[in-house]
Amino acid sequence: MEGWTAEHDDEYIHGELVTAAVCYVLEDHTFAQALWPWDLTWWKPSPDDRIKELKKAAALIAAEIDRLIRLEDKK
Repeated sequence: MEGWTAEHDDEYIHGELVTAAVCYVLEDHTFAQALWPWDLTWWKPSPDDRIKELKKAAALIAAEIDRLIRLEDKK
């Protein structure tokens, strides 16, 4: 959705993509903000659209899966 590249995603080796996904899954946005792995300007909750938040979480998880697959392919 944000248009990041695979190379950009490959920089996140400390679970940032999954942590961000968890933040969108959580319905407590105050708690989620505290966990957010990046600058808060990138935190874009959609509190009135649960499906949109879950889609964001799914996209972040998919990006992490793709990152791990690329990492395995390099071995």
